[in-house]
Amino acid sequence: MNKRTIVPIGPYHALQEEPEFFKLHVEGEKVVHLDIELGYNHRGIEKLSESKTFEETIFLVERICGICSTSHPLACVQAVEDAGEIPVPERALFIRSAVGELERIHSHLLWLGLAGHFIGFNTIWMWAWRFREDVLNILELITGNRNHYGMMKPGGVRRDINKTDIPAISKLLDSLQDPIKLFRDAVVQDPLIHARTKGIGILTREKAQDYGALGPTARASGYDIDVRRDHPHAAYPMLDFDVITCEKGDVFDKAVVRILEMFESIRIIQQCLTQLEKSGGPVDSNPKTVPAGEGIGFYEAPRGEVFHYVRSDGSNRPIRHKVRAPSFMNVPTNRETVLGATVADATIILAAVDPCYCCTERMAVAVGHHDGERLLNARDLMRLSCEKTDRLMAETGLRGPSLPDFQRE
Repeated sequence: MNKRTIVPIGPYHALQEEPEFFKLHVEGEKVVHLDIELGYNHRGIEKLSESKTFEETIFLVERICGICSTSHPLACVQAVEDAGEIPVPERALFIRSAVGELERIHSHLLWLGLAGHFIGFNTIWMWAWRFREDVLNILELITGNRNHYGMMKPGGVRRDINKTDIPAISKLLDSLQDPIKLFRDAVVQDPLIHARTKGIGILTREKAQDYGALGPTARASGYDIDVRRDHPHAAYPMLDFDVITCEKGDVFDKAVVRILEMFESIRIIQQCLTQLEKSGGPVDSNPKTVPAGEGIGFYEAPRGEVFHYVRSDGSNRPIRHKVRAPSFMNVPTNRETVLGATVADATIILAAVDPCYCCTERMAVAVGHHDGERLLNARDLMRLSCEKTDRLMAETGLRGPSLPDFQRE
């Protein structure tokens, strides 16, 4: 019988950009149990919100996550608008959806690059982040910022998209089609990526529903949910797009869902730009007060539904503010997906839900459960994952994805 050992990942660890503690109970190389400890990074956002005006609160929630820095503000302003029955001009709705979908593309490219890094394909990492720069350039053109865009406000948006900028934005979007196809082909066709991701970290549809999984984590398991379609908001009722789903719920399907969603995001943004180019109008209804009441707002963030609840007493600040981020629902699914996997696969499985963190990066070590002997550190876990890739290449003759030079005009 193999001796059981605990391999800790966190609370500060190179794999986790935010404090979170995963205790892998392993027998030999096999994971037999997982403990998850959350709550290390409580920043008091909800309580701070009660001391801010409604305008200031939007900038506060924008700092919940740098990668989702339009998802939280959009859900929050919709909650305020719901509480105060505040109208929003149609042009502002199209701008909200366009900025949100640009954020979805850059978030998915960021995850794809990190996923490649975790299994030892740093070429994918570098290429994905290279083309993510083009998305951030578009966001900078529209908003003035690469992250924390400062666009959302109750009643509309803070900046219009100039019609003279729309052709350049559209051209940049078109230039992203071929790189995303390149990543799609690398993931879908490469046999070594199949060996490292297919059948790994499976979350069944039933378990996805039991855990209340959201976003690509749920849709990869055949759980067809998307609040853009199911609870229409922003400009989505006026746009044509498909909700991408897969069936097996493994790491491979989670990658496929995210890659195909990027094509849908480009399609959505192009429709928004067409509408913005055809018509004008205001981008802000300029509300002066928020009447007493309570409201909810939600948005399909890159990782799934983000939810905000706001209560107003008629003053200029919320008296209650509640936030639920998608990772709160998705991270616990690791209790199912990591069991039976090897330690070498644990890194990519835990990363497959694309957990949304606050960018601290430290290191932990693994020690023997009985004798306290130091066994593994963060570099060791990454080394194990890369060694498995190398071993598969040697045993099967498979090779990693050969990404050709991509020439842009």
